[in-house]
Amino acid sequence: MIGRLAMRDGAVYAALAAYFAINVLVRLAGPDSLELDEGQQLFFAQWLAPGYDSQPPFYNWLQYGVVQLLGSNMLAISLLKNLMLFLSYLFFGLTAHIIIRDRVLAVIATLGLITFPQVGYEAQRDLTHTVAVLFSACLFGYVFVRTLETPTAVNYALVGAAVGFGVLSKYNFALLPLVAALAVLPDPQLRRRLFDARMLIAIAVAFVIVLPHALWFLGHFDAATSRTLEKLTDGGDVSRAGQIASGVASLVGAFAAFVLPTALVFLIAFGMALPRAWRAETQWTRLIGRMFAIALGLLLLVVILGASDIKDRWLVPIFLLLPIYLAAKLDASGQPLGSAPARFGAVVAAIMVVVPLALFMRPYLAGWTAHYGKQNVPYGQATAEILASGQHRPSVILTLDHQLAGNLRLHAPDIAVAVPGYAHGVPFAFDATHPVLAVWRRRDGGATLNPSEEMWRWLNQNDALAGRPLEAKDAAFPYHYGRDGDVYHFGYAWIYPAAQGG
Repeated sequence: MIGRLAMRDGAVYAALAAYFAINVLVRLAGPDSLELDEGQQLFFAQWLAPGYDSQPPFYNWLQYGVVQLLGSNMLAISLLKNLMLFLSYLFFGLTAHIIIRDRVLAVIATLGLITFPQVGYEAQRDLTHTVAVLFSACLFGYVFVRTLETPTAVNYALVGAAVGFGVLSKYNFALLPLVAALAVLPDPQLRRRLFDARMLIAIAVAFVIVLPHALWFLGHFDAATSRTLEKLTDGGDVSRAGQIASGVASLVGAFAAFVLPTALVFLIAFGMALPRAWRAETQWTRLIGRMFAIALGLLLLVVILGASDIKDRWLVPIFLLLPIYLAAKLDASGQPLGSAPARFGAVVAAIMVVVPLALFMRPYLAGWTAHYGKQNVPYGQATAEILASGQHRPSVILTLDHQLAGNLRLHAPDIAVAVPGYAHGVPFAFDATHPVLAVWRRRDGGATLNPSEEMWRWLNQNDALAGRPLEAKDAAFPYHYGRDGDVYHFGYAWIYPAAQGG
């Protein structure tokens, strides 16, 4: 397989395009219930803003644009993700073909991206902002290498654009250009590119792209950073030494979880040729090796400064270069490849079969085991029947979490949905023919007749809704592919400006 893909220009990208098209079809064939990140994206796609929450807005902006074109539907969610993933592989492959002379090894490096579980599986399952940072990192890697080879004003501008997109994807992306700049310094030939006057073009382009969100960030500093800081720390009352020990252990675990699967696939394919190639090097392998070392040093510094919980997906921007690094080492060693490409191709082909199959079967298996997932929750039926229970179409649906809000939006795209802290984005009418509908649920799907304290508090904070009569109801619906008798409960209430039946 690898040999045939290497023989024809663009063949590997055509194969990847077909693979991601299949993944779109798999998602469309599944239940019309959104995962966590999917629901949040569809909720935020109701309006365009310079910032939303603790994640930067690049993916939200793209999702907003796709929803404007295609509507609030599953196609808009799946198509954007798979297009972003395809472009990530495209730029990654273009980078590999610059760095690696052997076309077969360049194709292996390109397909090596799928061997990262966080990329090959988790990105398809639900991740969104990580997909954005993957795209930005692959774009940056490509234009960075191009600029080092051919330092034109256009290439420097593209570097600035990639940095801007990356910072707007995830804040930890900022580590990548810093690491790249530091890694360039020891090489006299490459160092000249860093201090080229055209670097000002890159800085200016990045500044313009990031500026709208940066201004929002400064005005919403707590909202933009609190959740990230919570994720970095375990929140416990531990000693300084204990925090550092926990952080180092977390970093080692995250590094192993991200790097080892890919390294193992290369070892299975190339056997002893891989360790024999370790001493072989080129200017590119030295540069990437320095990037890895500097990144680990900076992450260790983050741990020393207080972080105790490092997630493996946070390593995506830097260590996704591992397949290119290993393939470039093998290329520099000049060893015959033998049957290694066939073995590598077999592993990749297996992943390309198993991942869509696993994603397709996941809700069925969850129903069979009664360990229900988010796709098993019957949001479509619940939305239709709850709306049918009212005298009028609501002007807005109030709920408490982004995922439920996104699912309500998926099945009632003509109705605005609001959650606490984000009602400003969805103004609504409130009169005798335009009621408000409040919907809530328990996380375990159990019976939930009365609104939670959070829902009561939120309603009472709104002058128009405070003190209005609330006739709460509970409705239960069977899970998608669930066992007989297993149901998921939703609580709801119609709210009118005057005492009317609902």
